[in-house]
Amino acid sequence: MTDIGISVAAAEFGRDMEQAYRTIGELIGQARAAGSSLLVLPEACLGGYLPSLGGGDESEEQRQRRLRSLPPALELDGPEIRRVVDMAGDLVITLGFCEADGADRYNAAVTLHGDGVLGSYRKVHQPLGENLCYRAGDKYEAFDTPVGRMGMQICYDKAFPEAARTLALDGAEIITSLSAWPTARTNRVDNPEDDRWKQRFDIYDRARATENQVVWVASNQAGTFGSLRFVCSAKIVGPGGEILATTGVEPGLASATLDVQAELDAIRSGGMYNLRDRRPELYGDVVADNRVSGTQLDATARPSFLRTTTAELEPVDA
Repeated sequence: MTDIGISVAAAEFGRDMEQAYRTIGELIGQARAAGSSLLVLPEACLGGYLPSLGGGDESEEQRQRRLRSLPPALELDGPEIRRVVDMAGDLVITLGFCEADGADRYNAAVTLHGDGVLGSYRKVHQPLGENLCYRAGDKYEAFDTPVGRMGMQICYDKAFPEAARTLALDGAEIITSLSAWPTARTNRVDNPEDDRWKQRFDIYDRARATENQVVWVASNQAGTFGSLRFVCSAKIVGPGGEILATTGVEPGLASATLDVQAELDAIRSGGMYNLRDRRPELYGDVVADNRVSGTQLDATARPSFLRTTTAELEPVDA
């Protein structure tokens, strides 16, 4: 039985890299004071996120302004990431940044500690015109760390259950979900707790933890950036879906101490082990080529077992 301290941040990060390092240093100090071995920081920690989301009917002038306002593109083995490695010591840290790969940019995450990079990830699912600024990643892989086997996701990824399931099937015990998740752009409310995007954020976190029976650690940006206002709501969710610690709608650090392996064993030995009890032979259509356009799914694209019409049913004797 080994207890692991986990801390997760809702914190504000912008373009000022030196301020980012100062904020990271403060959060490292707080995590260490809480006895944590893992610290999860938000999406776009180093260099900030995009100042707005959307696209489509932008003018050339707007396009050029958008391209000039992108975050700095950093290399995975560059000095900016190395600086955090040097700060980490024996603390495992997950954080987000804009990764450069030649001329391409990726919305990326990295997990590291004092010995170097342990794992990296490029965001797969791109919402609201993010594809105008970043290329999409193409894989989910779990990796081993001093705190257990981990997987990473970024923001909109949490809306896709297949993504978290892929990591769980690859043995991830802890999944970190880094976000720059904003409030709703329409129908704004005065109380952030009532914001519909904030509620959606929380539902996804609890659902992904529960259905995969993993420890789920969700960070988020705080404050505002450009036209975006972030919902905070950093949290640690146990494998039964219970929220172990959260910042709520305020910036801060949420921390919890738990025996990850014991928690997983307890929830998975109670008669419902979701990964074991899957029926993959029935799920083929779930991962078939995407045949959805607009907001509708064509009847011919629905799974075959849902396409039976009334006329095709055999009569049943009373």
